[in-house]
Amino acid sequence: MLEATGVRFDWDLRQAGLEVLGKYGTVLPDEVIESIRRTKVALKGPITTPVGKGFRSANVALRKKLDLYANLRPAKTYPGLRSRYEHIDLIIVRENTEDLYAGVEFQRGTPQLEEMIETIARTTGTRFNPDVAISIKVISVLASRRIVKFAFEYARAHGRRKVTAVHKSNIMRCSDGLFLATAHEVAKEYADIQFEDRIVDNMCMQLVQKPEFYDVLVLPNLYGDIISDLSAGLIGGLGVAPGANIGSQYAVFEPVHGSAPKYAKQNKVNPMAMMFSGVLMLRHLGEGDAANRLEKAIRKTGKAVAFKHDARSKLSLLHFSYHFAAPAFVPLMTRLNIAHRAGTRAHHDRGGASTPTEILYAAQQVSTGDTRCSERHILAPHQVICLQDLVDIDAIGFEPVTFLLVTWPDLTLYFPADAFDG
Repeated sequence: MLEATGVRFDWDLRQAGLEVLGKYGTVLPDEVIESIRRTKVALKGPITTPVGKGFRSANVALRKKLDLYANLRPAKTYPGLRSRYEHIDLIIVRENTEDLYAGVEFQRGTPQLEEMIETIARTTGTRFNPDVAISIKVISVLASRRIVKFAFEYARAHGRRKVTAVHKSNIMRCSDGLFLATAHEVAKEYADIQFEDRIVDNMCMQLVQKPEFYDVLVLPNLYGDIISDLSAGLIGGLGVAPGANIGSQYAVFEPVHGSAPKYAKQNKVNPMAMMFSGVLMLRHLGEGDAANRLEKAIRKTGKAVAFKHDARSKLSLLHFSYHFAAPAFVPLMTRLNIAHRAGTRAHHDRGGASTPTEILYAAQQVSTGDTRCSERHILAPHQVICLQDLVDIDAIGFEPVTFLLVTWPDLTLYFPADAFDG
């Protein structure tokens, strides 16, 4: 899809994650880092890190080694995606290098932990029991200042109206208090942009109750991780949430969701998060027109047909919206409804498989509220058909309209022939 925008790419393909552990002894080989340092920009898929086996997160290591200090996670509603909300357009800016994710921890029962317990007791008067584990929360002026400046610069460059700093300084007065004080100092440099702050637990409630009140949120690492997933839930889930990790020299673009290895090679994963990450990458590369065309194409196709797995690992029709298409598509649906009502139901009563024409008929039944047949209209995964193949266009008096129907196990997209023509 990126290449279909007309932008030329020279891809340097590299592997990372659990799959290369046996070969390299690490989930993040040096050649991956070297490649990103050479190209400056990467489009990355989710990486699996072994859990509880002493391996540090490959994603965290990548951000550390390349100093990708800003995690950018847009959360935007699109027509056709299932959500309880409309008109959400949030930008989450998460600090990526410190906080509790700095990786400074002391394991229970180690000499290092005993020394840390003694140090804390000596300097604060608080003594912990020896059965604890300790993680250090690190917040610095340097990291806080540059992430807040990143948020304001992004807001200014993209015509955003407001930046909200999120914190817990009422409890963590030293660490979060430092982050908040730094944010206030930086905000003085951007008089053209509104600034406010919110306590993180209140922020969670505000986003659920009235997300339309917020624009750009800037947060320390842990809160940013949590709030960005919450925001993804508001717009339809992690499967449609893109992300970017950006530093002063390098940028890595990837879906927000994890690797989900149990679904590997089963063609069950929603590709839209990766597509939207590509949109972010195009904008970062200065290809704004191409990014807008790609986002428009995804937005148009997102109103097509949504599918969900059934017990037989096929696709069940759940929802249809035909407003995305050319005007001819609506009367076509009406004619199919008239011409095939009796034949389609009789065909299904006999246990027959759905034809493309019957699938379109079934789609109209669902869209108009008649769902009696909705769970019986099945598509095979990765079926590809053209609209001309569905019905004799000349016989019903319509001009040919070219569409490509590409089905994923949880999503089906119609691509109009002119999807990338602006």
